[in-house]
Amino acid sequence: MAKILLVGNGAREHCIAETLKRNKETELYSYIKSKNPGIVSLSKDFEIGNYNDLEKIKIYTEKIKPDFTFIGNEEPLNNGVVDLLKELNTDSIGPTKNLARLETSKSFTRNLLKKYKINGNPKFEVFNKNNINDAKDFIDSLNQCVIKPDGLTGGKGVKVQGDHFFTKKEALEYCKEVLQTHPIVVVEEKLEGEEFSLQCLTDGKTAVATPPAQDHKRAFDGDKGPNTGGMGSYSCENHLLPFLTKRDVEDGLKITQKVAEAIYKETGEFYKGIMYGGFIVTKNGVKLLEYNARFGDPETMNVLPLMETDFVGVCNAIINQKLHQIKIRFQNEATVCKYLVPRGYPDNPAKSGKIEIGKIPKDARIYYASVEQREDGLYTTSSRAAACVGIAENLEKAEKIAEEATKSVKGKLFHRGDIGTKKLIEKRVRHMKEVLSPNK
Repeated sequence: MAKILLVGNGAREHCIAETLKRNKETELYSYIKSKNPGIVSLSKDFEIGNYNDLEKIKIYTEKIKPDFTFIGNEEPLNNGVVDLLKELNTDSIGPTKNLARLETSKSFTRNLLKKYKINGNPKFEVFNKNNINDAKDFIDSLNQCVIKPDGLTGGKGVKVQGDHFFTKKEALEYCKEVLQTHPIVVVEEKLEGEEFSLQCLTDGKTAVATPPAQDHKRAFDGDKGPNTGGMGSYSCENHLLPFLTKRDVEDGLKITQKVAEAIYKETGEFYKGIMYGGFIVTKNGVKLLEYNARFGDPETMNVLPLMETDFVGVCNAIINQKLHQIKIRFQNEATVCKYLVPRGYPDNPAKSGKIEIGKIPKDARIYYASVEQREDGLYTTSSRAAACVGIAENLEKAEKIAEEATKSVKGKLFHRGDIGTKKLIEKRVRHMKEVLSPNK
């Protein structure tokens, strides 16, 4: 019997819990910030607490003595939970705080690729309060730019010229604004192309790609509205995307493999866990937008339900650096994930709204996100509420299943109905053709 501790309480972690529990020899324990009914139903026991309460996490870990811990989200990684568990001689799927800088520090990752001459970097410069006056010249040298705070922002801190601001003067002003709350700001050239998420499993020596997915950050249909933590995503039955080639995926994996090797050279530590690369296909090849040090949310729901290989076995291979010895298989099916979120999300979300789950359609799955189970029912928080996932032999069928599933959840919620639809996919394909056009 494998005793596993899961840290995290969102839809991503609900999906991770479900995948671990497919192994009948698994005893799951969970440390969660709020009472997620999906995770609780799969756990033998659970503890509610904050992810910065290291003493509470320590006491709970010592009580249950897990064989390993799976860290679901970035907050506990940034708080050094893996470092704490190392002191307790407990293995983890997830990097130490030092290695989690891959996600928590944009400048660390950019400089790592630069130092080890790894393909994928755009033009970039790093600024702080001492050299911010130099930012103007660099911004002026770029056609358009992207401004990134150096640190965690919940997917909402990055601002792109043409979307969030329009002039180079505004770019400089936002740089100065970022430096009021962050020590460093990264300025990058704006890349033109289509984005894809490539979530890789790594033991520090070997990296294995899961099927690529495409996330949708904007709140409203047609890619309108403010950036969110992610309104949904899709993946295809051929383990590519309509605008993506096999070579693009191979290039993304190659970058990740080299970054894993560079991390060991730079720090002397092996990175064991998930390296989730946000990539973009441009006319100059595949470029890296950013790394996350854990599975994506929503992209987890596109890949883990398709995993045929025993996930507990995969985790043990990561811990023991034997990933090269196993073949990880995924079903050849398409998936569409649509997030139900509180009205007003993300800027002014309605809180503590009661939701009710009705009959879930066949072939659909619902993963609970930032909800709280109370004595009189299920309530939303200020973040995403539930992920509705359709799985089918093709994208059209998967989208219909996901859309139907959204109707089984009642409450003051909304979702993006266009995710995974033919109309939006064709728009992506047209855009990619324009980008790759020799006349562009």
